[in-house]
Amino acid sequence: MTDSDAEADPDTSHRASDDNDGPDADSDAFAREVDRARELLSTDADALFVGVVTDGEVETTFSQRADDREQEALQPLALLAAHLRLVSNEAGVEPSTVAGDAATLAGQVEEVPTAADDLPGE
Repeated sequence: MTDSDAEADPDTSHRASDDNDGPDADSDAFAREVDRARELLSTDADALFVGVVTDGEVETTFSQRADDREQEALQPLALLAAHLRLVSNEAGVEPSTVAGDAATLAGQVEEVPTAADDLPGE
């Protein structure tokens, strides 16, 4: 993943609800994003992080291949940075706000919550 990929990809994604044309438009937008994800997964990627929510349950996977330790260390950070930017764009807040909230949440849980009900209280 290049620096431009990390910055550009989150800006091309959008919420299905951004279309504001009703449930069919939401389904169409979601289907387009799923197709885009499948396209990305079919490329000769060096690293991937996939997260899926089904009926409130979160499933994730991460994998990478790297030629050296520096690349091995930077790829997950590039994916995390791109994800933080995507979430911040969706929420309309600064990436640092999302990063801080994510770091706080990560420090409060022993394992990644798989449902909203599993999040720690404030």
